[in-house]
Amino acid sequence: MTRFNLRTFYLSAALVAASLTAASTTIEAKDDGTTITLAVFGDWPYSQFLLDNGNLLTNSVNSDPSINWVVHVGDIHSGSQPCTSAGILPPIQTSNPGWNQSVFFQFQQFHAPMVYTPGDNEWADCHKVKQLSAGAPLKELSAVRSLFFSKPGHTLGGTDALVWSQSKYFDPDFPTDAQYVENVMWKEKRVVFATFNLPGGSNNDDPTAAPWTAPFTDIPAQTTEQANRGAANLHWLESAFATAEQAPRAKAVVLLLQADMWDPAALPAPGLDKYTPFVAKVAELALKFKGPVLLINGDTHLYFTDKPLADPNSATGKIHNTPAVPNLTRIVVQGSTNDPGEWLRLTVDPTKANPFSWTNVIYCATPSKTKC
Repeated sequence: MTRFNLRTFYLSAALVAASLTAASTTIEAKDDGTTITLAVFGDWPYSQFLLDNGNLLTNSVNSDPSINWVVHVGDIHSGSQPCTSAGILPPIQTSNPGWNQSVFFQFQQFHAPMVYTPGDNEWADCHKVKQLSAGAPLKELSAVRSLFFSKPGHTLGGTDALVWSQSKYFDPDFPTDAQYVENVMWKEKRVVFATFNLPGGSNNDDPTAAPWTAPFTDIPAQTTEQANRGAANLHWLESAFATAEQAPRAKAVVLLLQADMWDPAALPAPGLDKYTPFVAKVAELALKFKGPVLLINGDTHLYFTDKPLADPNSATGKIHNTPAVPNLTRIVVQGSTNDPGEWLRLTVDPTKANPFSWTNVIYCATPSKTKC
């Protein structure tokens, strides 16, 4: 069991809860019922067309008065688009320095508090030839943090809400966890929500088998990055379930991240094994919690839902070899260049035995044809 200083975390969380902003109070007042409703999407915008027409998505979400939170589960451009050449002068000629700022502007158009967790395309894969070798992974991640997480513990969007950021609420026994400002958590109506920097593909690749390509090759840095982030994600996962157990005990837990850790297209190729420690910890903690747990990811672009760990002998059950976890449900959100373009409307009602219900809302019928 990974160590976590619960006393430190609970004390810090209590201090934050006691100093909620007026904006947070407004959110509670907006939803005076029993439910929490989220708009969840990812792998967006994957084209200049979608970026130029970002209002199609924001207007669709904003027109739904029940939405309390908006969540993007990673990848703010496609895997064949360039990165920003952050921290490199002169800029790499193939890069697109202004892309992230344009996406940030679109995020700010959402009326509800907006939470974003990074994917592989905006940092981990920036070294790849497919992305025009347009950025150094760690410099790109640093740039993502400085733009989208410039106010640790605050959301994006038109309504500023407080969340717990791992950069502030980490076990002092693990000081490197303080850099993960992008890992956030909040608890509302006895439901715990938590995000994790868990990029798709193969979790930033194996430093030995798939090192960053030249001129960005740096095996020690890649090894350290993967190890530190993996440990931080496990600590944050433990703290999420510890918060769920704190009185008043949570009725459900929602985990939000980018990687499809059960991607059938990745088999039998190596890569999914890089997620096994995280999946094993999810299984352990979900079984201990016993209540409903929902995991939402993007990465593989086609809407899908299953119980990936319910049967250890199933195709998904064999990938990570965990015990049966019948209380874990998983949703893959639709990618932005697949028809139709849609966002997931997730409703959580903690008064129900099965608290999760969802539907897909279409905002563009044919994004693959660059028209709507």
